[in-house]
Amino acid sequence: MKKIIILAGAAMILHACGNKENEYDATGVFESTETTVYAEQSGALMAFNVEEGDVINNGKEVGLIDTTQLWLKIQQAGATKSVYQSQKPELEKQIAATRQQLVKAKQDQQRYKELVADGAAPSKMLDDANSQVEVLQRQLDAQISSLTVSTNALDKQMAATDVQTDQLRDQLRKCHILAPTKGMVLEKYVERGEFVSTGKPLFKIADTENMYLRAYVTSTQLKDIKMGQKATVFADYGNGEKKEYQGKVTWISTRSEFTPKTILTDDERADLVYAIKVAIKGDGYVKIGMYGEVRFAERN
Repeated sequence: MKKIIILAGAAMILHACGNKENEYDATGVFESTETTVYAEQSGALMAFNVEEGDVINNGKEVGLIDTTQLWLKIQQAGATKSVYQSQKPELEKQIAATRQQLVKAKQDQQRYKELVADGAAPSKMLDDANSQVEVLQRQLDAQISSLTVSTNALDKQMAATDVQTDQLRDQLRKCHILAPTKGMVLEKYVERGEFVSTGKPLFKIADTENMYLRAYVTSTQLKDIKMGQKATVFADYGNGEKKEYQGKVTWISTRSEFTPKTILTDDERADLVYAIKVAIKGDGYVKIGMYGEVRFAERN
């Protein structure tokens, strides 16, 4: 269908160039940026408030995919994190006894040191006290190391659970179907209650506030056209009825196209055309696929 429109537009261009009395420089059809919205999650379509012809605001929620299983998984992840939290050891409480024993052993060590210095106790008693302090210190260090490793492992498991929860919440968010832009619904592909899978098209929306006329100009005309150039656009309703809009050239093709083979002349260069886009503000009257005309502000 698009090819037919392009060929028809090109043919109209040649006709326009051959008729000097025309009040336009080029003709074409009106188009708009169209966006197809796809399902980002799988599940039953619990709500879907979309009808063809509806005008929807950007960001409006228009549908909801079943979130029950995702919500249950989020609850499960929260419970798992609570279990990991409860398993974290209380470091100070678990090493309190060993720390107290070490304090007592150091006190004995100091007392025996003084007694040995005064000759009131044999040196073996000081050696035993020193050994006891060293053993208890190693026990305390080992306990702290073991409990720290256990705590770090549980912290990492809790962090992994948090990441899993974030992933589930992101999937939950994607169950809410939002309009990606303001525009008119062109086509609706599913109905409420259907099961949709990830990637299934749901509806197509077009930005009808920002329309453009895709027209075709000859290489002779192209030298007088530039980006940003103002133009007057006419929507053709048939029977001589037209509506005027102010437009601006927003795109010029870098490649030429041949007109249909059935109307080629001996001099093919005269039949080369270039596609351009002239943007206008839509007011609800211009429809996609409607024929239009354009007259450029600067004409030779």
